[in-house]
Amino acid sequence: MFAVYAAEPNADAPLDSLTVGERPEPEVPDGWVAVRVSAASLNMHDLWTLRGVGIKPEQFPMILGCDGAGTLEDGTEVVLHSVIGDASLFGDETLDPKRSLLTEKHQGTFADTVVVPKRNVLPKPENLTAAQAAVMGTAWLTAYRMLFVKSGLRPGQTMLVQGASGGVSTALVQLGSAAGMRVWVTGRTEEKRAVAEKLGAHATFPSGERLPERVDAVFETVGDATWSHSMRALKPGGVVVVSGSTSGPNPGADLQRLFFLQLRVIGSTMGTREELSDLLTFVSNARISPEIGLELPMERAEEGFRAMLEGDTSGKIVFRR
Repeated sequence: MFAVYAAEPNADAPLDSLTVGERPEPEVPDGWVAVRVSAASLNMHDLWTLRGVGIKPEQFPMILGCDGAGTLEDGTEVVLHSVIGDASLFGDETLDPKRSLLTEKHQGTFADTVVVPKRNVLPKPENLTAAQAAVMGTAWLTAYRMLFVKSGLRPGQTMLVQGASGGVSTALVQLGSAAGMRVWVTGRTEEKRAVAEKLGAHATFPSGERLPERVDAVFETVGDATWSHSMRALKPGGVVVVSGSTSGPNPGADLQRLFFLQLRVIGSTMGTREELSDLLTFVSNARISPEIGLELPMERAEEGFRAMLEGDTSGKIVFRR
């Protein structure tokens, strides 16, 4: 079958490992289902896989793609949940220490067919296209959990999103605006800030700029480059919710500010199947159109990877099949 895969790990030149070609048809174990892929979205995790992060060398070749949308054998249109874990033991599969994502232990979605556990498919809302549904399972689910499960924010409060145009950031802007938050966003360029304003941000600011007032919550996916600004931006008792560190994983903690202002730092990773179900219902009912910055046929996957690697993104990058 056709697939886009990592042939081997390559830490220094990840795109040299990116291969577009044929892979064997997958076997379907008991309790799993085959999904014919209609669309799949690109995530930073796919670049880490190409670099060999979080995956053992003997697991290559590995088909890339953490999430997507497609059809079952009977024609049912579905959305994929990317977290494969034991919810029966932990209640929350993201807390299962043996959990994995597609592309870590199991082949991913950049292919004609992907095989997943039966519980990892959910019905696709009728008013979402396959491309829109394909962005839900990773970036949008991460944003949903950060905002509605972890932050404790109420409608009317002020949230700051660090970074204006990435997949999680644009999802936070659209979800926060739809839920009645006052949404502020930072961005490195006027073009990126304009994207955030188009999606519902109430105000945008250059990265690192002093804000007019302090905020109730900051949403962090950037890490080292924005951390000090995030801490300075919070009201006493405020919260920073962290789901990534694309600019570096070891920012200064600013412990004096943390304890003196009684700030909270909360980590957040992906989301549960139930949260994905709620996200799909919310997006459908609120008539939200997820921001897709680039849509390409899967055969042109390298163009999408290069755009992500160079930071040339505005919303999600989606590959259609």
